[in-house]
Amino acid sequence: MQSVTVFLESGEKREYPYGTPVDTIFEKGMSVKDENPIVAALVNSALTSLSYKVEIDAEVKPVRLFSHYGNRVYRRSLSFLLTMASHQLFPDRHLIIGHSLGDGYYYYYEGMAEVSDRDIQALEEKMREISAQGLPIQRRVLSYSETMKYLQETGLSATEKLLHYRNDPKIPVYTCGSYLDLSYEPLLPSTDLLYIFEVKNYAPGFLLRFPQAHSPDRISPFDDNPLLFSIYREYKAWGKILNVNCAGRLNEMVEQREVQHFIQVAEALHEKKISLIADQIQERRNEVRVVLIAGPSSSGKTTFTRRLAIQLRVLGFNPVIIGLDDYFLPRDITPLDEYGKPNFEDLHALNVELLNQHLMQLFDGKEVEIPIFDFKLQRPKDYGTKLQFSSRSILLMEGIHGLNPDLTPNIPEEKKFRIYISALTQLNLDDHNRISTTDNRLIRRIVRDHQFRGTPALGTLNMWSSVRRGENKNIFPFQNRAEAAFNSALDYELAVLKPYVESQLRTVKPHHEAYNEARRLLAFLENFSTVPSHLVPRTSILREFVGGSVFYSQEG
Repeated sequence: MQSVTVFLESGEKREYPYGTPVDTIFEKGMSVKDENPIVAALVNSALTSLSYKVEIDAEVKPVRLFSHYGNRVYRRSLSFLLTMASHQLFPDRHLIIGHSLGDGYYYYYEGMAEVSDRDIQALEEKMREISAQGLPIQRRVLSYSETMKYLQETGLSATEKLLHYRNDPKIPVYTCGSYLDLSYEPLLPSTDLLYIFEVKNYAPGFLLRFPQAHSPDRISPFDDNPLLFSIYREYKAWGKILNVNCAGRLNEMVEQREVQHFIQVAEALHEKKISLIADQIQERRNEVRVVLIAGPSSSGKTTFTRRLAIQLRVLGFNPVIIGLDDYFLPRDITPLDEYGKPNFEDLHALNVELLNQHLMQLFDGKEVEIPIFDFKLQRPKDYGTKLQFSSRSILLMEGIHGLNPDLTPNIPEEKKFRIYISALTQLNLDDHNRISTTDNRLIRRIVRDHQFRGTPALGTLNMWSSVRRGENKNIFPFQNRAEAAFNSALDYELAVLKPYVESQLRTVKPHHEAYNEARRLLAFLENFSTVPSHLVPRTSILREFVGGSVFYSQEG
């Protein structure tokens, strides 16, 4: 019988028969009674379930429940448990996952204006009942025709439509008892590992709350985020106007050659929202001197700012734009994070003192020379851009720290107008599998970094965890200070970004630590048909990432 060589984390090398499941390799540490049980594995850096069969020589590392990957598997498995409980309690209801909200996922039932407290309690009790039974969650593979038949019989039309545009001969599914559902990532091996959660009413739907990676043994107190939810509700209303709510429907539009009209309407909704924000600023024109625009990495702050400037010109303003990225310190004096790596997300990675000096000079009517940061050389250029205020001038300043009060301590609060930019997609893969806003931004950033900053996908993936830590510390705590919010997500964008990012992701190899992320994103992008970039308007926020924007030259 053919054998495979397995290299363990301890350095030990073992021989196993071809096709040995991972759980056979891990002889200990998989019991739910263990303090931190093994729940998945990294096989040649790819995240797999414990039932995965090893068919080639491989480095096999355990993934424990209380770890980064373990937390990810836990959240995905908890969602599976919820859909199973809902199916048993309310088989005639159509449960749909929405977006992440704090340490939870927002869900709602299609066509229902609210979910009663009684139903919420019943859902949580059913989940705990299934959890206590310790039922195995098993990965199976069905034929394409078997899967499509099941989806038709159970009314999972969004998943059926998604698979209509794929032709995989085998479809991986997960089962628990008689319940079956698709999952695009590995799940836990048993329901009794799923015992830390909360189901909370959040009209018109509810939240499925889970533990965070930094506190895996408990649910944190609920911290509401009404701004983020209002962005989602508005964008969901746009989704109804656009008649797209899942990837399969977008693919259908591409196939039926309706996507160009769809793009035009999506961009028009963006323009209308920017115009409304400009009107809000106009209402305070006698006091506002600075518009502070903030948002996480790759949320589209730069293009939004330029489009807002046009709308403000229509209203009689003379906008002056400053990008905070141009105030980056040279990389050799950038502050370090707790891991000893450059912390580009820290406020003090910027020359805050020089920025405030320039602001006060501008407000005094003096001419200043704004620096230009060279991302390829990793330092400011030897020359800058000269700016000066006129009587009708208003300053637009964009960057991830725009809402942080420590950025502009000398400017009175009444002279500031704050805008928060998100990229919160309302599009799902299907009814039970969401599209992560973070993944959306990561794909944008991989494309932009390669196109205009000379950074390969591996470099972006390696720094992404630091970026995320910085966002959690420096951006998200201030988002509810904003007077206005803009959602930069475009429901068609992943179909445009797909050919740009796929070639870059394939340069990440199995021996790289970021391989699993690259592989996961490639598998995710397979769900989208391609939309050619020439259909994207040159004023679109998407042009900030693929190039060709009318607003600025990225090539320099």
